Amino acid sequence: MVHRGVPEGSEERVAALYWEAFGRKLAPALDPPCAGRSFIAAHLHRDRGVVALAAGRVVGVAGYRLGDRALTGGGVRDVLSAYGFFRGLPRLALLALFERTPAAGELVMDGIAVDAAHRGQGVGSLLLREIVAVAAGHGCRRIRLDVIDTNPRARALYERHGFTSHRTEQTPYLRSLMGFGAVTTMYRPVTDADTDATRGREAR
Repeated sequence: MVHRGVPEGSEERVAALYWEAFGRKLAPALDPPCAGRSFIAAHLHRDRGVVALAAGRVVGVAGYRLGDRALTGGGVRDVLSAYGFFRGLPRLALLALFERTPAAGELVMDGIAVDAAHRGQGVGSLLLREIVAVAAGHGCRRIRLDVIDTNPRARALYERHGFTSHRTEQTPYLRSLMGFGAVTTMYRPVTDADTDATRGREAR
C-alpha cells in the first residue's frame, strides 16, 4: 500500500532507509551513522514524502521538494547545534552540494529508498507513480531528479517511467569523498493524462 506523507512515529524508520540507500553520499556531512540517522529523523518534513507500507511498516520511501521544503530538512542552526560550530561549518558546505531548488512548475525528487528485503517487488515503481500523482495534483509541469553514475539500477527504473537525461555533470573531485564521479539530471514531463488520472483518483 502506498501512503502520502510519512506516518507519525515512522521518522526513525525512514531515516534508517535513507541512510542505507544514501549513507555513502551523506556520510562526509552527517557521520557518524547514528548521528546522521538521528539528524535526518529529527528534521523530516513528513508531508514531503510518499511511503510504501507492508503490514503497517514502512518498506520504501520517496522524498520530494516543492517550493522551499523537502523531505529531509535541517538548517544552519540545526547543523551547528547537532555537530558544534567548528565541526558543523564544513558539514554545511557539503550539505549545500545536495541542495536542488525547483524551478517554477517543477517538483524535484529527493531520492527513493527501498528496504533490501522488498527490492525487486515493484515498490520503486509504486512510489514513482505516486510521485507523478503528487506532481500532477500540485499543477507541476515536470519532475526533476539527479542520479549518480554508480547507481545504474535507479537510472534504469527512472527511464522505464518516462524520465530522460538532460545533462551530466562530471564530479571527479567527489569520487573519493562520496563515492561517485558524475551526476545526471533527468526530467519527466507531467502530462494531461497524468493530470486526468489524478483527478479521477481524487473523485473516487
